[in-house]
Amino acid sequence: MAPGRLGAAVLMRGAVALLALAAAAAVPASPAPVPPGSTYVALGSSYAAGARAGPLAPSTPARCGQTVNSYPRLVAAGLHLHLVDASCGGATTEHLLSAWDELPAQLDHLTHATRLVTVTIGGNDVHLVGDLARAECAPPRDGTAAVCGRPPAPTAAEWARLERNLTRVARAVRRRSPRARLVFVDYLDMLPAQPCASVPYDAAGLARAHATFRHLARLTAAVARRERATLLRAGALSRGHDSCSAEPYAVGHSETAASWHPTAAGHAAVAAALVRLLGGKVAQQHAP
Repeated sequence: MAPGRLGAAVLMRGAVALLALAAAAAVPASPAPVPPGSTYVALGSSYAAGARAGPLAPSTPARCGQTVNSYPRLVAAGLHLHLVDASCGGATTEHLLSAWDELPAQLDHLTHATRLVTVTIGGNDVHLVGDLARAECAPPRDGTAAVCGRPPAPTAAEWARLERNLTRVARAVRRRSPRARLVFVDYLDMLPAQPCASVPYDAAGLARAHATFRHLARLTAAVARRERATLLRAGALSRGHDSCSAEPYAVGHSETAASWHPTAAGHAAVAAALVRLLGGKVAQQHAP
């Protein structure tokens, strides 16, 4: 081979090798299984805590609303893990990163020994539940005035801050618990295609609510992908189980469950999907 061609061939082989190394680095290593008896830390808002999905879990902060039917407790039972449940109703990403009155930062519950971390957070950062509840303020069909106005849409600054904070959470988990499997669990979606008694939106309001849910799901997925975390698309589990269905996984206005929150059946479905993802068997759901 001529010297010029030989040099070009060497350069080409070197470039191919570098590309191969870059591709290998872009593929996350296969995660180690979570051994029984390991510590599992659950982070998040009321969608993780299990607001009114069953009796309150004993020895937990009353204001956080952690219940025995929450998906973290079902997962811990199914995989025989030691659960440290840091989730709390009303939490935002800031409460994972920093103290909240008497509660420490949720991330402070992580240790080097933690082997599983789940994160369901972000809805309160973009006032999701509060805005959903305003469906009950939709203009009555008799034409009289609504008792409250339409909520403002989340701003670009709020979405950007949420993305930054989710990224900070993921990186803090990696630093504090380098052996942990990190799983982002997005939000169960109670919104139907058409309004019903429990979701009394008009068409425009329903479309806006769907847009917020989709944006939150896309943003969570993007951070999980970029930070090499596992993603459980709980929102996808909601198909066929919206608030207007016979077996809702999350409900809008409700007299018996937590309005605008997952049901016990929804938490059980998330837990079953997560346990399948991690390997194991879900314990039987407690009676509400």
